[in-house]
Amino acid sequence: MNPVFKTISTWYRGVLRNPKYRGWVILGTLIYLLSPLDISPDVVPILGQVDDVAILFLLMSELWQMFREGFEVSEERVGEADSGESSSPTGDTVDVDAVSVE
Repeated sequence: MNPVFKTISTWYRGVLRNPKYRGWVILGTLIYLLSPLDISPDVVPILGQVDDVAILFLLMSELWQMFREGFEVSEERVGEADSGESSSPTGDTVDVDAVSVE
């Protein structure tokens, strides 16, 4: 894989996974896809659509991965609720070495 593409895709995925920026990244991606201003203009046959397809594929694959991870987490929570396990930290014992400060 091209190191430049790998760096850009890693950055894009990291920003997309940040809940603070997720909506902005999706909106920006959709605007980029609909905009006539691209890295490679759409009027150039085949090459004009390559960047759009790559960005769209990257967005869809990452959203699908996040959906699957969210679904797996929700299944784990349902399984814990059915088995009676507590996911709250209040039931756990924590040993702490305390030092008095005077």
